[in-house]
Amino acid sequence: MKAISFDATNALCGSILTAVGLFFAWQSFGLELGTAFRMGPGYFPLLLSVVLTLLGVIILVQSARVHGEPMGPIAIRGMLFILPAPIFFGLTVRGLGFVPAVFFTALIACFASHRMKPLWAVAVSLGLAIFSVAVFSYGLNLPFERFGPWVRF
Repeated sequence: MKAISFDATNALCGSILTAVGLFFAWQSFGLELGTAFRMGPGYFPLLLSVVLTLLGVIILVQSARVHGEPMGPIAIRGMLFILPAPIFFGLTVRGLGFVPAVFFTALIACFASHRMKPLWAVAVSLGLAIFSVAVFSYGLNLPFERFGPWVRF
């Protein structure tokens, strides 16, 4: 009989995704679920946690069949730019307003890659801000200030 060998990287990632998905599924049962036509506050988190759990299981199963490359170095630059970006957004969206907060959050996150050039980062951030305003403000009619009290002219 042939022994099953696991790719350690994929097995670890699949296990973490499965555990996080199961944890959030368990937590969502504490909220009212509702039905598909009348969703409660726990319905969508349960749905997302089931998807996350399924993806984790798929990765875990594939780790038994596919041998990947070993893990490379930890991307410190990515962590230094990606992790603070949503924190910056949360702290500044009321003062700056939606448009500048999205723009600067995207600008911060753009520099996680060492290949990103400043002009291209500004263009991507501007495009994301315009797209976000079009979707959330005009498309969904969400009531938020586009420009907050810190940047009023």
